[in-house]
Amino acid sequence: EVQLVESGGGLVQTGGSLRLSCVGSGLPFDDYAIGWFRQAPGKEREGVSCIGRRHTGEYYADSAKGRFTISSDNAKNTVYLQMNALKPDDTAVYYCAADLTLFPDLATIDDWDYWGQGTQVTVSS
Repeated sequence: EVQLVESGGGLVQTGGSLRLSCVGSGLPFDDYAIGWFRQAPGKEREGVSCIGRRHTGEYYADSAKGRFTISSDNAKNTVYLQMNALKPDDTAVYYCAADLTLFPDLATIDDWDYWGQGTQVTVSS
């Protein structure tokens, strides 16, 4: 059974930082692109960042560029999302997802194969 488990969310003040973790099991982690997505109340889910299979590239949404950094530790089957300079607009449930593709696309959310349950990030003003 494939499982993706997110952790690291919480409540921070504007300008603060959080590091999210996504731990995968039941799949060859290195063969999958891993992405981070978020969904704020009343809004559609949107892509934040992803890392290509076997470290073939890192991709960021415009909202994340310069503030968020994605990284992976395949020995631990874990992908991290370091989030700095957080803003109230970053408040959302953050999900990680896995996609068996050579060309991960943050915009094609329906194409991602597996999803975690999410972790809440709240940024207070």
